[in-house]
Amino acid sequence: MKQLNKTTLILALSTLVIGVIMGWLIFGRANTNVINEVGHAIAEDTETIWTCSMHPQIRKGEPGDCPICGMDLIPLESEQNEELNPMAVSMSPTAMQLAQVQTLTVGKGSVTKSIQLNGKVQEDERLLHTQSSHVSGRIEELTVTFTGDFVSKGKIIARLYSPELVTAQEELLEAQKIATTQPALFNAAKEKLKKWKLTDKQIDQVLTSGQAIESFPILADVSGYVTEKMVNLGDYVRQGEPIYQIADLSKVWVLFDVYETDMGFINKGDKVEYTIQSIPGKTFSGTISYIDPVIDTKTRVAKARVERNNADLMLKPEMFVSGTVEASTSTKKPSLTVPKSAVMWTGTRSVVYVMQTSSQGVSFIMREVTLGPELGDSYVIESGLEAGEEIAVNGTFSIDAAAQLAGKPSMMNPQGGVAMTGHNHGGLKNSAMENKPSAIKKTSLSTSAKKSIEPLFESYFNFKTALASDDFKKAKQSGLALKSALANVDMTLFKGDAHAVWMELSSSLKNSLQHIEHEENIAALRESFIHISNGMIAIAESFEPNISPIYIQHCPMANSDKGADWLSQSKEIRNPYFGESMLTCGEVKKEIN
Repeated sequence: MKQLNKTTLILALSTLVIGVIMGWLIFGRANTNVINEVGHAIAEDTETIWTCSMHPQIRKGEPGDCPICGMDLIPLESEQNEELNPMAVSMSPTAMQLAQVQTLTVGKGSVTKSIQLNGKVQEDERLLHTQSSHVSGRIEELTVTFTGDFVSKGKIIARLYSPELVTAQEELLEAQKIATTQPALFNAAKEKLKKWKLTDKQIDQVLTSGQAIESFPILADVSGYVTEKMVNLGDYVRQGEPIYQIADLSKVWVLFDVYETDMGFINKGDKVEYTIQSIPGKTFSGTISYIDPVIDTKTRVAKARVERNNADLMLKPEMFVSGTVEASTSTKKPSLTVPKSAVMWTGTRSVVYVMQTSSQGVSFIMREVTLGPELGDSYVIESGLEAGEEIAVNGTFSIDAAAQLAGKPSMMNPQGGVAMTGHNHGGLKNSAMENKPSAIKKTSLSTSAKKSIEPLFESYFNFKTALASDDFKKAKQSGLALKSALANVDMTLFKGDAHAVWMELSSSLKNSLQHIEHEENIAALRESFIHISNGMIAIAESFEPNISPIYIQHCPMANSDKGADWLSQSKEIRNPYFGESMLTCGEVKKEIN
């Protein structure tokens, strides 16, 4: 019985072992295959895609260089389907860092603007005096023989011979003989001489000596400096004819030119800090006491007057003066202001990118805004933004490029949709041409990189000179040369931060140049030149090329009185937007060394 139980137990154990082995062979392999297939699928799903931070349309399965710009490709982070707004474009932290996106929370502040003014020292018009001759006669002697000489009130400044005056004195002497019987006649003869500015002392001298004064002295009516001598020795002058122009320089006026665009900021009572080139190391200050109510029709400026005591004669008429006014609008209410770098301007619209955050990350949505006055490096926002919203102030062009590629609303395509590529001569021309670089960031360049952009500036300056000379043919040739020079710049020479800045600025300039060959008249070229100049100014300020000096010049009447800038190698104004019709209209805003 025991032997049977033992045999049965062995048989059962053997059956169990065999069953386990068969189960593993049947089911274990199947599970392993399932696990392997799932693992392979997961591996395929998590395969890294590589892209370019500046050209997000690039997609590669392995690392390498961007075929467009040569930058190192970066891993494409998984995109979230959820966004704060379906019209917003999302950006990963890595993409934002590489595109150098910076943001700022919009707030209200005082609307002040630092305005640069130029002007001259002039005589106080109230202290100008014309010294005239009181009688007709021939100049016998001039005691003041040159301009700039100082005269004192009551001093003899000239002597003249007057037959009429001699006759009047003889009549006085004859009337003196019958003064007791004809006192009225005697007094009338004396009054006649007084009208010719003879003093009582001179009349008494004639009566005492009994002889007429033949060489009549002319006395100075006021004290001051002779600014103009109008007669010479031996000249015959009539009664009332001017002899000298005399100015009292103990007080002077400093007259500043105020352009139309700044008239809303300059007010009577504003304080002005100013310097004079011929008096280095000294800063003067004063208060605007008067502003011309009429704008000059030729120069398009009004004069703002600052009065100054000048007892030490330090300030001399015609000295050039440079001043600064920290001005505010007449309302003086806090307003929303944003940096210029945040605004992308198409000519008809101004847009900014507003940042939104959610659990899925960061996104940006385009917002159209209405611009108010320009405040140097910022704009007043009239509408479109609220205090507390966060906007992009740097890297906005990169955000806009990403929005275009993603089919989201962008500066060039406000309605969104498929990104536009290729050549377009239709309605998007102005938008493409009129964009502005979004930021100015000073960046160091290698010597070879700086040399590579020198042809850009050479072609640009030729372009500007041709427009100022009203030469359409040469202007168009120079514009095409500029476009070619831009295409030939070796972007691989731009390393590190400089590469991202160059990609942004060159793309903006390329957009401004894309229709240059189709322009058919000089007016169209000048319109394009506004936006080309914006791009070249941004490149010059960002990279400071080996071309020195470079001046940023401004015409307030260009661009339909909105004002426009350009670059010049000379301080002398040669306006490319008006040519010979208003060749010298403009001012120097800044020098790039």
